[in-house]
Amino acid sequence: MRRDKINYYLDIAETVSERGTCLRRNFGAIIVNNDQIISTGYVGAPRGRRNCCDLGVCTRQKLAVPRGERYELCRSVHAEQNAIISAARDEMIGADLYLVGKEMTGAYVEGASPCALCRRFIINAGIANVIVRRTADEYEVLPVADMVEHDESLSGLSVY
Repeated sequence: MRRDKINYYLDIAETVSERGTCLRRNFGAIIVNNDQIISTGYVGAPRGRRNCCDLGVCTRQKLAVPRGERYELCRSVHAEQNAIISAARDEMIGADLYLVGKEMTGAYVEGASPCALCRRFIINAGIANVIVRRTADEYEVLPVADMVEHDESLSGLSVY
């Protein structure tokens, strides 16, 4: 039986994640527009800097920082960010970003979704949907319009 197109693209994103250099979990992202892969990205230190896998230490892991917190301590650029900075904005407008996260155990990252900073990149890039793998065959479509509508950065805060 032929693989459906969404899982086909998620399979590619999963393969991209294998290039990741994180010691905790790795993500792969691809941006697709009109059935054309625009760019790919995986977790890794900025060009020219040493990766956690090369250093043998993850600062966030060493400090027992929970998932989703204190990203400023991380050496890496996220997969979504790397995919976005490798593409031209006019190619990303209306595109879908496919995202797959894998734990070091090989399990899919439970409840994976772009972090607050990545959501800002995704919104500004003009991407329409983020499609996140949940299992080998199941996925969730996250409309970017919902990320705009439900802006967590404004919750209870005054805006300058």
